[in-house]
Amino acid sequence: MKRRVGVASLGALLLASCAAVPHDPPQVAQLQPAAVGLSAQGATIAPDWWTVFHDPQLDTLVTMGLAANPTLDRALARARIAEATLGVRRSDQLPQVTADGQSLYQRFPERSLYPPPYAGNAYPISSVQANLSWNLDLFGRQRALVTGARADVAAAALDAAAARLMVSTSIAQAYVGLARAEQLIGVADNFVATRREAMGFVTSRIRNKLASQFELRQAETLLAEAEQARTRAVAQRELLVHALAALVGRGADFYPQIASPKLAFDTPPLVPETLPADLLGRRPDLLAGQARIDSAVAGRRVARADFLPNVSIQALAGFAALGLGSFFDAGARTYGAGPAIHVPIFEGGKLKAQYRGATAALDEAVAAYDDAVLGAVRDSADALTHVRASDQDTAEQRRVVAGLRETVRLNQVRVSTGLGSQLDTIDAGFRLLEAEQALVSLQSDAFTHRIQLIAALGGGFQSSPPPAAAHADMPS
Repeated sequence: MKRRVGVASLGALLLASCAAVPHDPPQVAQLQPAAVGLSAQGATIAPDWWTVFHDPQLDTLVTMGLAANPTLDRALARARIAEATLGVRRSDQLPQVTADGQSLYQRFPERSLYPPPYAGNAYPISSVQANLSWNLDLFGRQRALVTGARADVAAAALDAAAARLMVSTSIAQAYVGLARAEQLIGVADNFVATRREAMGFVTSRIRNKLASQFELRQAETLLAEAEQARTRAVAQRELLVHALAALVGRGADFYPQIASPKLAFDTPPLVPETLPADLLGRRPDLLAGQARIDSAVAGRRVARADFLPNVSIQALAGFAALGLGSFFDAGARTYGAGPAIHVPIFEGGKLKAQYRGATAALDEAVAAYDDAVLGAVRDSADALTHVRASDQDTAEQRRVVAGLRETVRLNQVRVSTGLGSQLDTIDAGFRLLEAEQALVSLQSDAFTHRIQLIAALGGGFQSSPPPAAAHADMPS
């Protein structure tokens, strides 16, 4: 009879203790692909996208960077921390068994509840006890914690994927910069040689009283400018070598091992014509944002479950005795089992505040995701625009270079027939070398913008065939 009364009382307590959850819905909506103007076209993700540049040294450097980079190592460590937290949350769903033992030598006071012969004397108090506790999770609080921890693991893994993409694109951009510096050194060498030739020609004219000191100073200034351009290109190359070594986790001993790049600036990889519809499902940072939304949703469920009773099963079994002589007697046995319930009655508004905070955290996660989506769409669109613009600019610069080459050839013909001046040929040569220097910069920009597009798309893309007209106006 007493047991039935206890069960009935527990049931009534459960029903009465279901506190009302405040009506506090989320206020931020999650953006969808159609809302940001993505097309229905897909794109293929290449996990080793850098191989599209066909440079074995770049392949090696990226592989090294992905194997030993502090930024990536930190992201992987955070992923392991999240996995460990998930293990802790999962263990909370299982029965917990512990064992406690104690032997305390204690004097019992005369002025207390202890009767003689214990009062005024000291005795050992010993106990050994096994305890069992099992949270029944009737309202899903533990399940929500596990769901949130699982989402955190996914977010941390995606953060690591984003770090991999960042490391690989950083190495590739530095490598393109190195190739640019190498080619600019070659162009500068041609500048220096040509301007030394010009200065020698001016000196010869001064000896023959056909030129003035003004022309000599002008030639010297042009030579100094050419030498300065080479000095800057060499310094830029050294800085990029240092950057590449740091990105792959190496030091100064690695500098001499970095050879000249073999990038084919004349044949940049093709790019897609439109943004892919799966952009939101391919960028690791956006996927990590989605996982954090899932974690925030689970956190809101946890805050909601805190309004409800928490019921668990408690059990114990062991021995306890006053004095060591009777510790293992049958009378020293102790055991017990039964339900335990925690009921929130008055929390001073704490639970409501926690629930509102969890709802606000969900809104923040959604807003952060939406902001990242808009940024991703803009970055991708900007990268496509830069690629198209740089390709067009490069094609136009090729025509400039081709025209200046023809001008230099015709001037040489004029000089050889006595119809032109050697100064005209040298001046055209200056302009040609400057145009070639600008062409190298534009070609490297075309590669850099492609790498930025790769990063904006989440890593790689499926090349689309170029329009027929794209090559018609591009000089060989």
